[in-house]
Amino acid sequence: MSTVIFSRTDPELGEFALRPLDPAADGALLHTWFVHPKSVFWGMRDADLPEVLRKYEDIAASPYHDAFLGLHDGRPAFLMERYCPAHVELVGVHEARPGDVGMHFLVAPTDTPLHGFTRAVIGTVMEMLFSDPATRRVVVEPDIRNTAVHALNEAVGFRVQEIVALPDKVASLSMCTRQQYLAAIRQGAAR
Repeated sequence: MSTVIFSRTDPELGEFALRPLDPAADGALLHTWFVHPKSVFWGMRDADLPEVLRKYEDIAASPYHDAFLGLHDGRPAFLMERYCPAHVELVGVHEARPGDVGMHFLVAPTDTPLHGFTRAVIGTVMEMLFSDPATRRVVVEPDIRNTAVHALNEAVGFRVQEIVALPDKVASLSMCTRQQYLAAIRQGAAR
């Protein structure tokens, strides 16, 4: 298995960590997550295992896109993708600036949800991205129908810039600077 490259402890929920995704070792697990009804906005509900493996092998081979398996107390619990929006996903839609980093995340479906878990996951993802001093803005493009993720994104500092048409969805192109993220975290802690 790959080595953990980032970790943080949530005071209420425990240890969260990220390690590079291994398509061969992790593909079958991801497939079960993608085909679950709760993962509808990930856009892979009809994907078979070979499609999942191909997708993540392509990401592993790309210099502009990478994927990480997220762990909660050592167990797989979420997926994170990081990409360069000047080369992947938003080419021709978003005028990328130096320091822009694109991000996707998926929390594993569960029948026993933990209160605050998804917020802790996005906090881990944002902390990992902003741990790189070169990251100035995080860019996301969630489906406009995914109201749950819009509320979550807003809670950590994302602001919608515009609605854009992508090949597989109509999306809310949203951005979050380091300063917006830190202000949102401070505001959330004060509540």
